[in-house]
Amino acid sequence: GVDLQVCTSKNPTCCTKKMEERYQTAAKQDIQQVLQTSSATLKFLISRNAATFQETFEMLIRLAENYTSTLFCNAYRNMAAEATVRVQEFFTDVGLFLFGTDISTEEFVNRFFDTLFPVVYNHVINPGLTDISLEYAECLRVARRDIRPFGNVPKKAIGQMGRSLSPSRTFLQALNLGIEVINTTDHLHFSKDCSRALLRMQYCPHCQGLTLSKPCMGYCLNIMRGCLADVAEVDLHWRGYIQSLEELSSTMSGAYDIEHVLLNFHSLVNDALVQARVNGPELSEQVNKICGPPVRKPTQSPGCSFDQNKGNQGLKMFSRDNEETLTNRRKEFISHLRHYRSFYGGLADQLCGNELAAADGLPCWNGEDVVRSYTHRVVGSGIKAQSANPEVKVKGTDPVISQIIDKLKHVIQV
Repeated sequence: GVDLQVCTSKNPTCCTKKMEERYQTAAKQDIQQVLQTSSATLKFLISRNAATFQETFEMLIRLAENYTSTLFCNAYRNMAAEATVRVQEFFTDVGLFLFGTDISTEEFVNRFFDTLFPVVYNHVINPGLTDISLEYAECLRVARRDIRPFGNVPKKAIGQMGRSLSPSRTFLQALNLGIEVINTTDHLHFSKDCSRALLRMQYCPHCQGLTLSKPCMGYCLNIMRGCLADVAEVDLHWRGYIQSLEELSSTMSGAYDIEHVLLNFHSLVNDALVQARVNGPELSEQVNKICGPPVRKPTQSPGCSFDQNKGNQGLKMFSRDNEETLTNRRKEFISHLRHYRSFYGGLADQLCGNELAAADGLPCWNGEDVVRSYTHRVVGSGIKAQSANPEVKVKGTDPVISQIIDKLKHVIQV
């Protein structure tokens, strides 16, 4: 083994260059494996909860839509068919917003009441034997904000939707980012210098027949803190991320809890319809001023096509689980997540302590020989501390890690 690059020694060795290369690959794979194992429970915790919250939100949206459609079927049957189409569109928008599409809550709440007004005018305010024409309906839709047939209700709905959906949307986005952070640090790209250090630490002793010796603790710490210097930089922002999630979670209950707001949306709609009916004569006059007298076309209003039973099975299921409300589920999740606040700060130490290094007091490998103890100085964590690292040269931050830190800063800001 005269041409060995890393596992050189004074004595003859049982490694060839080819073996050294294979060991090099193995050393990298081993560390990847160890990294992924160490983050597995954290990753599972976040991804399982992200999936659970998303499912719960989807179910809430379906239930709220069913409640609202049921209101029309029970109390306003003659316009139920047209109104449920508007209801479906509205809750589709709620879902799009919640799961990250770039639309504003104000916009889609207004759109719902705009499109509902012609239906309400046609069936409640000024019912005729025939339907209003499309052009007339369009005039009503455009005029709704000036006429204010539903009084203060749309404004109230905008406030409630904004203040309940935005935090839930941010919460989901933050959980997905958490998974992305872990995936990034699980698949680190190690520098050439770090790869060689890992090889020297893990497999060079094999070349001298020392297959059972483990690295000294200080030696392991220097190498792992060097190789994971970038990852240690994530620590501060990861702590901030968990704290922000905690703060966000505590503001998500109470009157603006998403569960409360969505499942009571139907009663807001009912208030809006009652107002329109009570103020019917004045509204008719206002409409005549803006759009002229109603222009009608032959009628075709079917009854209620909405399947109420389908919705109600979900309701039974949901109310049974209601002891385990969203708020409790969030609290439980956050309390588990708190245990991982210092995950990135202590990662190198955790890996050496749990798997890689020899126990205190036992003979150990120092990179050249088996010794009683490691004599070089042991450096701290993070990039600044590495300038004095005797085992690994660290050359500044990995751009992939910088990017993930920027994303954490952004989500904390949000």
